[in-house]
Amino acid sequence: MRICIVGCGAVGSLFAANLATLDDVEVWAFDLSQPHVDAIGERGLRLCGAVHGHLHATSDPGALPPCDFGIVATKAMHAESAISATAHAFAGGAVASVMNGVGNEEVLADHVERVIRGTTFPAGKLLEPGLVQWDVKGDTTFAPFEPQPASPAEVERLAEACTRAGMPAHAVADGRPAQWRKVIFNAASNPLGALTGLTHGRVCERPDLRALVSGLIDEGKAVASAQGITLDSDPEALIDHAAKREVAYNHKASMLQDIEARRRTEIDYLNGGIVSFGSRLGVPTPLNETIAALVRGIEASWTQETTT
Repeated sequence: MRICIVGCGAVGSLFAANLATLDDVEVWAFDLSQPHVDAIGERGLRLCGAVHGHLHATSDPGALPPCDFGIVATKAMHAESAISATAHAFAGGAVASVMNGVGNEEVLADHVERVIRGTTFPAGKLLEPGLVQWDVKGDTTFAPFEPQPASPAEVERLAEACTRAGMPAHAVADGRPAQWRKVIFNAASNPLGALTGLTHGRVCERPDLRALVSGLIDEGKAVASAQGITLDSDPEALIDHAAKREVAYNHKASMLQDIEARRRTEIDYLNGGIVSFGSRLGVPTPLNETIAALVRGIEASWTQETTT
């Protein structure tokens, strides 16, 4: 089996390094960071104190061979350019999204025939080229993407490989309950960390911020319910579980990492996605609208600084 990880940042590296430990899986990684690609080629891909995987890495999409599976782990706003560059490698395969937010599978489906709806909870941080810190363990869910589905057998095969590699994954018939649970979780926690500079646990320690988290969750639940989606578990419980010191108390949300690095965030695909769905369905989402506006304001401030 040959699997290509498209976007080998923190999350993509977790999949790539672990899958590369399997004797029956050939792993390729496509990433635009040449220093990261070079480090993987020279020294392998290392997860601090956990895994050292040896795989093929390239920044040239033309170098990718035909692959049985793709796992797209870029930031949501980079999905279009990433899949358009690499789609030729998946002409006979299926492609899964493990990106944050909503709408990513639709982007993939414009370029490949068979798509897998994926939701993943492991998280980490890229420390230096070729070296990733694995902050949070967690499960992944894979399911056929309804309009252009991969076969159930393909979904099972990918989930089984990830599980054997140490990234527990489940193949299910409907991936929307898990996906919306994570969207709501991320939209309620990531931007608050980004706006305050606090880790997940420290956000949850403050009663005022924890109440805001619950308000954001309630709006997200209402939007999911209006689509006929029954979440597979309660995002409130997930928030509290992640806040434990042994889980993700000290984890900096990816959006906070983006803000600190002055990179564009995924706000349009998280809170903005909830707002968009809510607008179409007639569900009010004022808290998500406010949070999205504040994060976009921070992003706008960087542009202002460069022009003054």
